Amino acid sequence: MNVDMDTEDWLGCPTPLEMYQHQCSILVEELAQSERMLSRARANIAGLVQMNDMVMTGKAEAEGKLAEALEKISTLEQQYSFASVQSVKIVTEQRDYLLRENQRLLAELKALHELHPSSSA
Repeated sequence: MNVDMDTEDWLGCPTPLEMYQHQCSILVEELAQSERMLSRARANIAGLVQMNDMVMTGKAEAEGKLAEALEKISTLEQQYSFASVQSVKIVTEQRDYLLRENQRLLAELKALHELHPSSSA
């Protein structure tokens, strides 16, 4: 019995050349798939860069508007603070004037009572 039989002719057994060709076709398909994935990744990256540019532009605009709003708030606080202080000063001056006037009138009334003690009843 001959053990060293040539098995290349058997049904379903590929030759070494066929195996290499099949491996090459698998590698070519993997390479094409990798190129498609790389192309999609590059497109995604370009989109992300564009989105980042838009976000940075929007951020810069928002920061500018925030700075303007904070400046306006500061100005309004100063104005209202000044107006509030002024109104308190005016009320304080009026109170002091009325207190002095009241003391003066009390002194006059006391002087009148001392001059005319009979009318105090």
